[in-house]
Amino acid sequence: MDTSFSLRKRLIRYTSIFSILLGCVLVFSAYKISLEEINEILDAQMVYLAERVELNPRPIQSQFDVHKRYHEEDLFIDVWMYSEQSHKSDPLHLLVEPKQKAGFYSQESPHGSWIAYVIPTQTYQIQISQQEKVRQHLALELAASMFLPYLLIIPLALLGLIYIIRRSLKPLEDFKSELAKRDSNSLKAIPGGQYPLELAPTIQEMNHLFERISVAQHEQRQFVADAAHELRTPITALNLQTKILMSQFPEETNLQNLSKGLARMQHLVTQLLALAKQDSTLSNEVQITQFKLNDVALNCVEQLMNLAMEKDIDLGFIRNDDIVLKSIEHSIHSIIFNLIDNAIKYTPESGMINISVFADVDHFAYVQIEDSGSGIDPEMYDKVLKRFYRVYHHLEVGSGLGLSIVDKATQHLGGELKLSRSVELGGLSVLVKIPVQLIQKPDSN
Repeated sequence: MDTSFSLRKRLIRYTSIFSILLGCVLVFSAYKISLEEINEILDAQMVYLAERVELNPRPIQSQFDVHKRYHEEDLFIDVWMYSEQSHKSDPLHLLVEPKQKAGFYSQESPHGSWIAYVIPTQTYQIQISQQEKVRQHLALELAASMFLPYLLIIPLALLGLIYIIRRSLKPLEDFKSELAKRDSNSLKAIPGGQYPLELAPTIQEMNHLFERISVAQHEQRQFVADAAHELRTPITALNLQTKILMSQFPEETNLQNLSKGLARMQHLVTQLLALAKQDSTLSNEVQITQFKLNDVALNCVEQLMNLAMEKDIDLGFIRNDDIVLKSIEHSIHSIIFNLIDNAIKYTPESGMINISVFADVDHFAYVQIEDSGSGIDPEMYDKVLKRFYRVYHHLEVGSGLGLSIVDKATQHLGGELKLSRSVELGGLSVLVKIPVQLIQKPDSN
């Protein structure tokens, strides 16, 4: 179950909900405060009016229109004699029953609740009345008038809050960008000074993780290098002894199979050493030098020519332009050497391998190696670039590391590796695209 969520959206949502709730609380508070102030003012007005009537009391009967809307200035004055018992005959039930003490009283009628101030005299009862809903309506109007500016400002306030939230969360975006733009082999510590204190524990733990991974990788690389070095000498000795035995017993099939197995082991050890060297290059700063690409390619051909001649393979250049590179020479050499070696390995007897070295106007150099072998199915292109993956698992002396080493080294140089079928020879075509000038040095762990 997916439980991921956006912190930014959640903050904006919660802030909006909080703003709405805050507005509701403000309206309710304004209503209560307004109602209290209105009651105090109107009550004083009713007391003042009743006291004025008390100075010269005479019978008065107010008139109430059920269809009229009354306001805060509308007060009803009733003065009636006790002897007439008018409160009993009032059809609207607005008159309060005789009271012994002056004060405010509530009166319920078919037309709502009323607030009445009563002053009893010896003969008359003076009553000043007002609808309770009049005060409530006035309080609501005052509360609404107070809330209206808030209602107008709240969209601007929300926009401001959204901006502040996005601004506050920008360090998270910067942190994400910092991790995204890192090289896949970079394990250097993340500087924490440019990020808020809330991210400090996360950055610290990530740096500890990078450190542990770096130590583990170093131990792994050291193990591979040490194992390859330790195995190379005894395997070479066994291979020599086997060749001596084969010269004495040329018809012995078991010796031939043993020789092929030892050759495969020797090749694997060589590739492991190359892999350890490459991993060491990826994890440490290296020196960028200026050299000719065609000279490196020619050197690789010279080193592998004897291996090609053993299988009667026509190995040569169809294009070898003069190209000056500013890059890591031994990485370029490893790329070309492994590609040619791989091509020789999977090219049949009396086959052909063509090598092309050229450049384009976009400051990229290209090395293309084509062979007349059986090639590789297009759906297998991604798999053969993985370490220790082999297409063939029989007599070929392969380790599954050659193309992996080439791909990793090419990426490290900022280049690209493209596999396809050779149009001219029918086998595998490998095109390596390399920047003419390596601008940035690799990140160190």
